[in-house]
Amino acid sequence: MQVKFEVFRGVFSTWQSLFAQAAEFASQISKDRLIGISHSDDHSDGIVTVWYWSE
Repeated sequence: MQVKFEVFRGVFSTWQSLFAQAAEFASQISKDRLIGISHSDDHSDGIVTVWYWSE
């Protein structure tokens, strides 16, 4: 198993949109494979990352 991630990023996207995209992706991952969801912001550049285990 190895850790993988999916990044959702958008300078012109709202936080609502970024989190909705991340939530939709995370919903497709089984609970035992999902590690967590993180976010960061740099001068209106929002980033949401979904962390998960993959074989």
